[in-house]
Amino acid sequence: MSEPTSSEQSRPAKDRPWVMRTYAGHSTAEASNALYRTNLAKGQTGLSVAFDLPTQTGYDPDSPLAKGEVGKVGVPVPHLGEMRKLFEGIPLTEMNTSMTINATAMWLLAMYQVVAEEQNPDLSPEEVAAKLAGTTQNDIIKEYLSRGTYVFGPEHSLRLISDMIAYTVHQIPKWNPINICSYHLQEAGATPVQEIAYAMCTAIAVLDQVKNSGQVSDGDFEKVVGRISFFVNAGVRFIEEMCKMRAFVELWDQITRERYGVTDEKMRRFRYGVQVNSLGLTEAQPENNVQRIVLEMLAVTLSKKARARAVQLPAWNEALGLPRPWDQQWSLRLQQVLAYESDLLEYDDLFDGSPVVEAKVRELVEGAKAEIDRVQAMGGAIAAVDSGYMKSELVSSHARRRAAIEEGSEIIVGVNKFDTTEPSPLTADLDAAIQTADPKAEAAALESLRAWKAQRDQAEVDEALAALAAAAKGSENLMPYTLAAARAGATTGEWAATLREVFGEFRAPTGVSGAVGVAEAGAELTAVRERVARTGEELGGRLRVLIGKPGLDGHSNGAEQIAVRARDAGFEVIYQGIRLTPEQIVAAAVAEDVHLVGLSILSGSHMELVPDVLDKLTEAGLGDVPVVVGGIIPDSDGRALKELGVAAVYTPKDFGLTEIMGGFVDVIRKANGLD
Repeated sequence: MSEPTSSEQSRPAKDRPWVMRTYAGHSTAEASNALYRTNLAKGQTGLSVAFDLPTQTGYDPDSPLAKGEVGKVGVPVPHLGEMRKLFEGIPLTEMNTSMTINATAMWLLAMYQVVAEEQNPDLSPEEVAAKLAGTTQNDIIKEYLSRGTYVFGPEHSLRLISDMIAYTVHQIPKWNPINICSYHLQEAGATPVQEIAYAMCTAIAVLDQVKNSGQVSDGDFEKVVGRISFFVNAGVRFIEEMCKMRAFVELWDQITRERYGVTDEKMRRFRYGVQVNSLGLTEAQPENNVQRIVLEMLAVTLSKKARARAVQLPAWNEALGLPRPWDQQWSLRLQQVLAYESDLLEYDDLFDGSPVVEAKVRELVEGAKAEIDRVQAMGGAIAAVDSGYMKSELVSSHARRRAAIEEGSEIIVGVNKFDTTEPSPLTADLDAAIQTADPKAEAAALESLRAWKAQRDQAEVDEALAALAAAAKGSENLMPYTLAAARAGATTGEWAATLREVFGEFRAPTGVSGAVGVAEAGAELTAVRERVARTGEELGGRLRVLIGKPGLDGHSNGAEQIAVRARDAGFEVIYQGIRLTPEQIVAAAVAEDVHLVGLSILSGSHMELVPDVLDKLTEAGLGDVPVVVGGIIPDSDGRALKELGVAAVYTPKDFGLTEIMGGFVDVIRKANGLD
């Protein structure tokens, strides 16, 4: 064996790598558990749990709103029994677990803690809690702005968040009770300045709420600040994104020192995890997504002073559908090659003293400060949500980006430039290039729910939920009552329904009415406007289009951009926001006498929800009104939908919004015999 060279002998010790995760969960708790254990065996160092939409929005699988959504975008966890299955054979006191859960975060954390207690019968509940490490996302403000899995209004949601923070600081000191999540703000169109500013405004709203609640002493408040973590997005402009992270670090240090008087530098540290940009992944030439993901990973790892604590990468085929285990393995290996093969972790910060980096960071910090001041002058993040200001700003920003892509000033390789391509072996069989959720997942969840309710002590459940309701009407911390309900055997839907009775529900502003669309119409949009106007005259009035989001999918970015561009094209647009039942959509179509219904579904539930809408339109006498559908829809499903009567199917490869508007006119003219 050869002796090591002098350069090998002098290599500096490496820093510890970040926590490596893949965001995973689908179909059933058993299937997800098998996936987690496989990924851990491959070298993944933390778990990141994706829950299905009924779990995220507080419904059991037997709720009418859960139809078609069970197990689609994550794992269903309707009760403690399913949480046990989810983590079977995974020692929770030794694991670092991130849970992407917001409105029902308190409930999922309670079930997680109870399962950990059951795994460690020789320890007291307090001893178990002290060992748990991980994160609950628990950021409801960005749900109002971008992702849509909110349930309660801002006041009550902030109370739940504050209660969780106070509880974890005292009982689960290694837990991050909130992950201020700017990730979805970028997905909704946020510029780097907006992403920084709105995340900081959210953190200020949360910290002010905790301070004002009186549940944490002044001496413990530094611990609260020290357990606040962030979850950010990193786009392909990786130099700007790296500078964004350095700006985040600088601003957070300044805000926590000056506004909250935190003197311990360690408690002021900006701690963040990252999922790199999924919005920028393309359906066209999806192999290009691999280098996009690598560049985005570099943005959050190259700068030691602003390096992520945890990284999860999407898979190359996420714009096509649900990634397979092999695809997730590929993304994990990207991280491992960087951390273990390269020399990145052997050096101090690579960018200290760079005039280019310093100037860009200064620009971002100053821009973010100005936007923070603007929001604070309105009364803070909650006031800016209620007024619709932040939402309209994001919709407008997203509209500008979409327009830049369409006109070609923002280049997307393989989409609007360099789009000639050789056949890809990765997508030779598109239906095999993604994983499909188990179609039996909903039936399995319904049976699990029935069996769970049959074996529990109903009186004990009723008593626990009554106590929760009574506490919710007062000002006590709700975490102990939530733990009691979990131990008694209550379900996710029952916990949420109890609080719905006390707190009521909430519908956030859509941001569409105040959004600024295309400033100047080019030749293509002008031509579409003329066709819209002419067709309207032929049909005796202005063309009306209903944009509907059936089911629990709250990812409204696409629907909002379609609504804004349809308005710019001269349509009268009816858009009522997210989480509508097929009955509500059809009722709106009847009331507004629309010429076209557009459905947006990104959760994978299109094969259940679209036929339901078609059937109900026929029952209402509107069977001749054309329906178009947009979403992440595999080719085989698209063909099946057209066979059922859908007039057109749009997927992420259809990036030209004005071209889609022309398609709307075509569909309306054909349906009315005008061709």
